[in-house]
Amino acid sequence: MRSFLSAALLLVTSAAAHAEPLGVLGRGVFPDLDAQVSLPPPQVRPEHASTVIDPRHKLLVLWEDDRPVKVYPFPLRPADAAELAPLTAGRPQRVLGARDPVPGGDRDDDGIPDALDILVGAKKLVLNGASYGGDYIEMPYPGGDVPRTMGVCTDVVVRALRNAGIDLQRELYVDIARAPRAYPMVKRRDPNIDHRRVRTILPWFERHFGAHGTDPHRADDPFRPGDILFMDTYPARPGPEHVGVVSDRIGASGLPLVVNNWTVGYKESEMDLLPDVPVTHRFRVR
Repeated sequence: MRSFLSAALLLVTSAAAHAEPLGVLGRGVFPDLDAQVSLPPPQVRPEHASTVIDPRHKLLVLWEDDRPVKVYPFPLRPADAAELAPLTAGRPQRVLGARDPVPGGDRDDDGIPDALDILVGAKKLVLNGASYGGDYIEMPYPGGDVPRTMGVCTDVVVRALRNAGIDLQRELYVDIARAPRAYPMVKRRDPNIDHRRVRTILPWFERHFGAHGTDPHRADDPFRPGDILFMDTYPARPGPEHVGVVSDRIGASGLPLVVNNWTVGYKESEMDLLPDVPVTHRFRVR
């Protein structure tokens, strides 16, 4: 059990307020849940808004400066057009050519920018609601996973990244061979478990994602949906023991919720962890 947080301090949030399903089909984890994923109306100041239309994937992505906020099927459904109208009227609009890359990266070529794809993956995990559990389990490689009814905190990150076409199991296995000195904790590579250990995956994120500040109150480097968090749940033993994904929802604390699988007795869910659990590292796909 995590050390210093009582159940009373951990707000396990209920399902998101009703919003229309995105209506967008990706190429990632748990495709049977795609039709249930919803994101709330975007809270974007119009002067910071722009849109990118992708005719090849039949999608429109709303951006806030350099951040992808929400994806819509294109042509727009009437409700989506009404939602976007006050944000995008008179604002820049870009139409991608047939060979133009998707802004923000698109590793799985589904038209959804990677950071937004990670968030959508995390939202599917909340819908999936896997129970905490699962020690050493043999699995296929690459693309292996434990049964979707179970998982530990690292499985949340593995699955969310896989929704964006990033197979952390494979990426880590290859990277350990490429740079073994970056992984002194690994004596012999094991694709069944290495990617499911918090401190083993940390060097991979340090090497391949962009590092950001760890203070959730800093306005100049805000926590963004889809960011990957490493957290210290045992203050007497420095270093991270827990990981999660920043949600698009704000908790009762006024800080973003974290999609995670906390410990025994919990399920994949969005929780108000940031007021009480120190963040040791934060990373963003680049």
